[in-house]
Amino acid sequence: MKITGAATPAINVGTTRSAPPPAVGSGASAAVPLQSEVLQPAAEALRALPEVDAARVAELRDALAKGELPFDPARLAGLIQRFHGGSR
Repeated sequence: MKITGAATPAINVGTTRSAPPPAVGSGASAAVPLQSEVLQPAAEALRALPEVDAARVAELRDALAKGELPFDPARLAGLIQRFHGGSR
């Protein structure tokens, strides 16, 4: 994602993500994963996503709040609508 009109280049993604929850149970059942086979594709897709740079997100949030970064809500709404295939 690249934000134009700002003094900084494209957003860098790459901090840490929290670890998955541990398995629930005791004894022999402790090795059974918490997630079912149904959730495995979603878990794999989540692992494939890029990491989020929380510091950069906070920096951009502050810049938006201070008015240092231009924001056009109508343009954003149009982009969201176009992305999700809506037509009006």
